[in-house]
Amino acid sequence: MAWTWRFETSDGTETEPAVQPEEFSTQGDAESWIGQVWKELLDGGTDQVRLFEDGKEVYGPMSLNA
Repeated sequence: MAWTWRFETSDGTETEPAVQPEEFSTQGDAESWIGQVWKELLDGGTDQVRLFEDGKEVYGPMSLNA
């Protein structure tokens, strides 16, 4: 299984993240990573994210705004 993030502006347009992600082997690893870098992503222009497992959306959009 591969867990990946999609990075978006507030209108749902895909955007390039300020911090380059990797593919994660577990949902927990993916969520831990987003918890560590969310502020950098937000500062870089990402407003929301979506989590995918093997290309299938698990949840989102999840806002990075407090």
